[in-house]
Amino acid sequence: MIQHLDVDGVPTLLAPTGGPMHAGLTFRVGTADETLARSGITHLIEHLALAPLGLADYHINGMTAPAYTMFHTQGSEADIAAFLTAVCAHLQDLPLARLEVEKEILRTEWSSRGTAAIDDIPLWRHGARDFGLTSYPEWGLGALTADDLREWAARWFTRENAVLWIAGDRVPAGLRLGLPAGVRQPVPVASSALPQTPAYFVSGSRAVVLDSVVRRSTAANIFSGVLERELYRSLRQDAGLSYTTTTGYEPRGDGYASLRALADALSEKQDAVLGGFIDVLAKMRVGRIEQADLDATVAKREDFLGIAEVDAARLPSYALNVLTGQPNSTIDEHRAELKTVSLTDLHEVAEEMMASALLMVPGGHRADWAGFVAAPTHSADTVDGTTYRAKQGAGGLRVGTDGVTYLNPSGPLTVRYDSCSAMLAWPDGARQLIGADAIVLHIEPTMLELPPGTIQAIDAGVPSDRHVTMPARTPDQIPQPKPIAHQEEPAGRSWWEIPVMVLSGLGTLLMGGFCLLLTIGMFAADSEPDDKWFWGVIAVGWLLTVILALPIVLLNRRRR
Repeated sequence: MIQHLDVDGVPTLLAPTGGPMHAGLTFRVGTADETLARSGITHLIEHLALAPLGLADYHINGMTAPAYTMFHTQGSEADIAAFLTAVCAHLQDLPLARLEVEKEILRTEWSSRGTAAIDDIPLWRHGARDFGLTSYPEWGLGALTADDLREWAARWFTRENAVLWIAGDRVPAGLRLGLPAGVRQPVPVASSALPQTPAYFVSGSRAVVLDSVVRRSTAANIFSGVLERELYRSLRQDAGLSYTTTTGYEPRGDGYASLRALADALSEKQDAVLGGFIDVLAKMRVGRIEQADLDATVAKREDFLGIAEVDAARLPSYALNVLTGQPNSTIDEHRAELKTVSLTDLHEVAEEMMASALLMVPGGHRADWAGFVAAPTHSADTVDGTTYRAKQGAGGLRVGTDGVTYLNPSGPLTVRYDSCSAMLAWPDGARQLIGADAIVLHIEPTMLELPPGTIQAIDAGVPSDRHVTMPARTPDQIPQPKPIAHQEEPAGRSWWEIPVMVLSGLGTLLMGGFCLLLTIGMFAADSEPDDKWFWGVIAVGWLLTVILALPIVLLNRRRR
């Protein structure tokens, strides 16, 4: 049974555990509350709050997710009290002496993290904002100041915007949560960069991944397990195409949940895996769902609800529901809900999943044949303004009063100033504008015929709080137009070729003409058999004519 308490004005949840005491302090703030140009501020505050604790003799950790930030610890009652008390104190008075050190640590953390198959999905679905920001580097770190951090902490890290949860039999003695007063912050509204669904995009990953948004429900949670069983049976057990087939169901905090499915593939098996994956989705969509899979998934959930530590295990998700205003059920209510889930309910979830589906397919593949539309990679419109040509190749840059368009042969890329999420600015003048819809427009002044003041005009158009200063590039990192070869002296040609070809032509003409006259004369004179030696002379002459013509043929082919 989970108890609801209050510690220093912070809602507190307490559940018994048979193991070591552990606890967490969860705040309703995450990366989805930031902007791209100032991304990383929540993560930086999390690091600063933990930095003075150094190497603790007990487990401590922190994490920043899209909708929440959590500080977690496991240890003795005294250790837990000391940890949570210190974290709250540091949030009130950030150890800013470590500001630059922690910025560098975060940059290193980002650069060293591996790439996962699903990393790009948020930006394709949401764009360069709210829940899509997890796909981008923390570009805002460099410009963040001490005042920025204090203001952010005062707004988000408050007692009204926090929930404390403890797996143990009591609140640790001496625990003090010295947090300022504030207000409970709502979950940000999720945006969409997809004009139409179901949609697909092409990735360099070898995996096939489905991402969808469904209403949060017990049926949707169960459907996730049923889908995983079907993918495993079809793609691994029966066809032997995939090693990993997995699904995930993650509530977002706004009444909806992300439902994902993944199947990996060898390069030579990608066609078969993509086809098999889509076949499974189509099967679920038309309601061909096995009762045995439903029963097995429900039984697995019931087994979890029957363990002695179930309430302690539910504490983190329970706390997040309290923070986001989502309902929490008792164990008995969970069991009752599981028993009501039917195949009809799962069929409805399958239809909802497909209606919002975003499919990631391996490179060189498509999914339009299965009813998925290609997610946009270019803009639907262009700005009005002056067009400046590229120094080489097709295309050019059109600069208007309300935005910029790069005119690509494959399609325009447009970012309007009022919907620009961030503009990366290099000291050499290069600019990269990232639209809220995740369209990226890169400007290299060295590759365009831009008049003076063009870059300054673009800088003035983008709001100043969206400028991100980038480190200087080395000269070899700045692209330059390729030099144009001189037509007068083509590579690989020598001065003597023309004279040789002229002499060869004259010799061929003279020898060929002489042989032609002799041949005509012999036929006209109706030659006798004794004149065979004369025919031999003519044959040798024609052979010399061919030899004299060879330089023209060979040199002409070489010049081509």
